Amino acid sequence: MDWHAWHENYTRTGSTYPLRLAAVQARIREELDRMPPGPLSIVSLCGGQGHDVVGALAGHPRAADTRVRLVELDPRNVEAAREAVRAAGLEHFEAIVGDAADTAHHAGAVPADIALVCGLFGNISHGDIERTVDHCTELVRQGGTVIWTRHREDPDAFPLICAWFEQRGFTRQWVSEPDAGYGVGVHRSTTAARPLTPGVRLFTFVGYDVLRAG
Repeated sequence: MDWHAWHENYTRTGSTYPLRLAAVQARIREELDRMPPGPLSIVSLCGGQGHDVVGALAGHPRAADTRVRLVELDPRNVEAAREAVRAAGLEHFEAIVGDAADTAHHAGAVPADIALVCGLFGNISHGDIERTVDHCTELVRQGGTVIWTRHREDPDAFPLICAWFEQRGFTRQWVSEPDAGYGVGVHRSTTAARPLTPGVRLFTFVGYDVLRAG
C-alpha cells in the first residue's frame, strides 16, 4: 500500500473518507470547546498527513493553546503534514517520522488531553487492537478523550472495541451511526493515567487488504 497516495481518498468522488474526516474533525473541535482555559495537548498515532488535526485546529480559538505531536512512519506524509501546519499558521505542532507502535515516540507528549487513533484499527489484528486500547490508558489523562476509527464492514468489530474501552474505565461519548459508511468513536477516560510503559510495541501494522484476504 502506498500510504502517501492513499490520502487521495479524501478528495475522491463517492468516497466515504471525506465524511469520516469531517466527523473526526467535528469531534476534535467539540473536545477543544469543552476544555477549560489553559494549555492543551494532542497526540496523533499514525497521523498521516494530519488532515484531521490540522483541519480541526485551523481557525479554532484554542489552536494557540494546543500542542500536538503527530507520529507517522512515511516521511512523505510527515512532510505533507508539516506543509499543512505551515499553511494553517499553527504553532506548537510537532510532526515526526517514527513508528507510532513504539511507545518511545510518545514519551514527553502523554498523557494528553486528546489521543487520535484514526485509520489504525482497520489495519491491525484484533489482539493488537485490544493491546492498543489497553495502552490508551497511558496516552490520555483522566478526563481526556480518545477519538478512534474503524470500518463497519463484516466482521464488524466496532461493538467489541467499544467494550474494550469501557472495560478499561472509558465512557462512550459519541459513536457514528452503523449505516454511516464509516465508523468513528469517542471515549473519555474516567481514571488516572497510568505511566507510559517504555519499550513496548503496541501493534504491527498489517494492512486492511491483508487482513481481509486472511
